[in-house]
Amino acid sequence: MTKYAYDFSEGNRDMKDLLGGKGANLAEMTNMGLPVPPGFTITTEACLAYLAKGDFPGGLTDEVEEHLRRLEQAMSKKLGDPEDPLLVSVRSGAKFSMPGMMDTVLNLGLNEDSLQGLAKQSEGDWRFAYDAYRRFIQMFGKIVMGVPGEAFEDALDKAKERKGTNAQDTDLDVDDLKQLVEEFLGIYKEHTATEFPRDPREQLRLAVEAVFKSWNGKRAVDYRRQNKIPDDLGTAVNVVAMVFGNRGMDSGTGVAFTRDPSTGEKRPYGDYLPNAQGEDVVAGIRNTLPLTELENLDPVSYTRLLEVMDTLERHYRDMCDIEFTIEKGKLWILQTRIGKRTAFAEWVIAYDMLDEGLIEDDTALLRVDPNRLEELFKRVVSAKAKAEPIAKGLNASPGAAAGRVVFTADEAQEWAARGERVILVRRETTPDDYHGMIASQGILTSAGGTNSHAAVVARGEGIPAVCGADAIKIEFRSRSFSVDGTTVKEGDVITIDGFTGNVYLEELPLEESVLERARTGDASARKEKIWKAFERIMALADAARRLRVRANADTPDQSTNARERGAEGIGLCRTEHMFLGEERVDAVRQMIFAETSEEEEAAYDKLLPLQRNDFVGIFTAMDGLPVTVRLLDPPLHEFLPNQVDLAVEVARMEERGETGPALDEKKRILKKVNELHEANPMLGLRGVRLGIVKPGLYAMQVRAILEAATAVKAEGGDPKVEIMIPLVATKPELEQMRQELEPAAGKVMEESGQRIEHLEWGTMIEVPRAALTAGEIAEVADFFSFGTNDLTQMGFGFSRDDIGKFVGMYEERKLVPANPFVTIDRAGIGRMMRIATEEGRAANPNLHVGICGEHGGDPASVVFCHEIGLDYVSCSPFRVETARLAAGQAAVGAAQSASN
Repeated sequence: MTKYAYDFSEGNRDMKDLLGGKGANLAEMTNMGLPVPPGFTITTEACLAYLAKGDFPGGLTDEVEEHLRRLEQAMSKKLGDPEDPLLVSVRSGAKFSMPGMMDTVLNLGLNEDSLQGLAKQSEGDWRFAYDAYRRFIQMFGKIVMGVPGEAFEDALDKAKERKGTNAQDTDLDVDDLKQLVEEFLGIYKEHTATEFPRDPREQLRLAVEAVFKSWNGKRAVDYRRQNKIPDDLGTAVNVVAMVFGNRGMDSGTGVAFTRDPSTGEKRPYGDYLPNAQGEDVVAGIRNTLPLTELENLDPVSYTRLLEVMDTLERHYRDMCDIEFTIEKGKLWILQTRIGKRTAFAEWVIAYDMLDEGLIEDDTALLRVDPNRLEELFKRVVSAKAKAEPIAKGLNASPGAAAGRVVFTADEAQEWAARGERVILVRRETTPDDYHGMIASQGILTSAGGTNSHAAVVARGEGIPAVCGADAIKIEFRSRSFSVDGTTVKEGDVITIDGFTGNVYLEELPLEESVLERARTGDASARKEKIWKAFERIMALADAARRLRVRANADTPDQSTNARERGAEGIGLCRTEHMFLGEERVDAVRQMIFAETSEEEEAAYDKLLPLQRNDFVGIFTAMDGLPVTVRLLDPPLHEFLPNQVDLAVEVARMEERGETGPALDEKKRILKKVNELHEANPMLGLRGVRLGIVKPGLYAMQVRAILEAATAVKAEGGDPKVEIMIPLVATKPELEQMRQELEPAAGKVMEESGQRIEHLEWGTMIEVPRAALTAGEIAEVADFFSFGTNDLTQMGFGFSRDDIGKFVGMYEERKLVPANPFVTIDRAGIGRMMRIATEEGRAANPNLHVGICGEHGGDPASVVFCHEIGLDYVSCSPFRVETARLAAGQAAVGAAQSASN
């Protein structure tokens, strides 16, 4: 028979799945001999059973009665006794801490009879008794029966108003509270059409049901979705003998942290409220005192609390969050858990505890969250800022930025050139916007997702971005956008937060990162403990990891930045980004419009030296490290004006009766745009298909790459070149391209007299067919690199630019475990990656395999890449440290799992 209830003496901290975090820790502290009020825990299994059938599972009622009888014996009191009543609290407690998300009821067991007994227990303190009763009616009514909390709060406010200006709840005397109890009972009856329950066991049953139901309350569901906590865990219920912090000024309640959760400093931190119960601290009914004030109010209890804090921190080997109550000078510990902390404090605490010998290297490494590492480098909205966002989009690129709104890339560049800080606002961006994007402090788009053009470029350049804020309606003609009736004009100042996706209609104060100052050589910042913590823990990660970490970088500056951040090569150099800029776009368009082979070659001749010079800088920056260059991937129409915009412009010119060269030129461009138009360009003439149709294009790029590499080698450098052919779906595609391009590479080396020893040819695995036939393709490849952006897009049939419109709903409804463009879908896309890796290496044991999609910087995806045996991950330069940390944690975690 399933056991549904456990006394605190029967459990321990390793039973969180069954007893929840609170119950497991109460059991642990009980067995440590700490002053914990007696009680018992109803298991998460009971909760799940209740939620499944809508009633208590068989045997639960009898078990609760038996444990309640033991509790009465331990306390020498009985629930509901009019002479000496036992009162209990009923508290939720899930496996993972969910502060404030579920429900608690205090003082359960009170009625008109036991109220008399409570007064006797407190030596005739009727004020205390009535205060406890009114609290119980309020909490039970609101939490268990759904009475609006405002109804009780309004009555309490009126009672305080009757006492006079600025009166607090502690100013209410026994007569005030007696009247308030009658009012609360009336409010309860008015809203429930029933009398307040007198039977304590009925009260207990209803309270336990309410806690079970709170697992599916909106607050709890939203919290779980935000924090990626599964829905199928359920909550435990803890029934605990009441202790009272509202017995006078020698009583009180508080929350203590063993270290400062904001800075990580080793000092007692928290709040204390004399003559109060626990919910008063949380609800902000009265201003709390700093925890250290307790030393003056009750030095004996303060000293005992410090001893308990030290005991718990050493026992759990982590910073602890402790709830406590003092009743008539007696300290009681009501809860402990591993305390939540800022990203900053996380690193400092791990570093200090490592120094103190409290934890070991592997534990310190696993204590820091790679998902939060970027927060330490980016400017952030000041914690002092108080503002409500006007819109919310996807947090596409971390960091906060404030500036004046502009709506075109040209304006962004022009305004920035004259010293203005600007936020570029677009529906979505294109490669033509690049110059304006890099001139902007931040980027805001009303469409697109976390892997849209705006998001990818922003992350690559380290620019804060919010994408897919679809509440924003852009009016380009009036140079404005509107949100819910509010109009924002060009030049107005806004703030965007790339950590949260929030958009604010004002300039909020921003704070510079200590780590960023230290990384760029600030001597004073390098003395800060956070920098020392960062260096030491990152060294642990680098020593532990098997995965190498490369960067996605397209320019010499990006390459230098990536190497400074610890990148061990370039996993993706996108040559299409080298075609941006007026001179280069003109040459590309000349190639597109070429009608003869001679005209096409003339265009290639213009492009070749431009590309070669870029590659020289990149190979120099990455000297001695591999550089994977992807040949041109996007369809050619991306280098031409938008079809609809151009057609409208031509029509308007004709309508106005304009003639001449300007109109003729636009018509010529429109004709070519129409010729290149595809119903689905992402599946059209791009990647290897483009190289097959225009063989001179890839040959020019290969010449430029090898001319750069041989030039660097001639100067004493050590370039390591890997040429990647994108969008391959079949073995013959890659085979034929190599047959055409390898002679071009050989010719350059022969002419220069320089041999590039590390010259490899490979492909992106981004088409599902390629993943499933990887064994064949590997026969003609030196390496694979998973292009997981396109592989996810084609595998799911989702448009990565449009998924922002519905991905939130998909995550909320658990239709996907996470946004698949952020974290690799293990079951589907991940399975294709595993197949491709295993079958590729079976066919070619020397094949090296990596990933260069945006997933390369996502910690959960890095762990998966470690599991399936990839050789490296590649990500934005600004996520290199994140990937290094995640790779180290993956190795340590795998080693620990293997040893258990």
